[in-house]
Amino acid sequence: MIVGIGVDVVDIERFERQLERTPGLRDRLFVPAERELHVRSLAARFAAKEAVAKVLGAPAGMNWQDCWIGLDENGPTIKVQGTVLAVANAKGVKTWHLSMSHDGGIATAMVVAER
Repeated sequence: MIVGIGVDVVDIERFERQLERTPGLRDRLFVPAERELHVRSLAARFAAKEAVAKVLGAPAGMNWQDCWIGLDENGPTIKVQGTVLAVANAKGVKTWHLSMSHDGGIATAMVVAER
């Protein structure tokens, strides 16, 4: 059963300017394993985290580092802990599905959460 669907898009150039303009933003939004990726990959991961937040109802107090995007043999994966895991558990989320892409200056992500 689907708990929720979230979609987000990010303008890659604008996102890059925000990272350059705001010291510490990269460290606040991303776990160490994500931080060294190319900006277009960071933008897609940020879109994925935003999509997760939308699935969960944009909970107040969400720690961005409590949600990170990894890769396995099947593609991108969503990992959650702490603040994000608590809300996901309360909503009954057992499985996450994620699709990400970037092209033409836009990064996008779609998340489906299932019980």
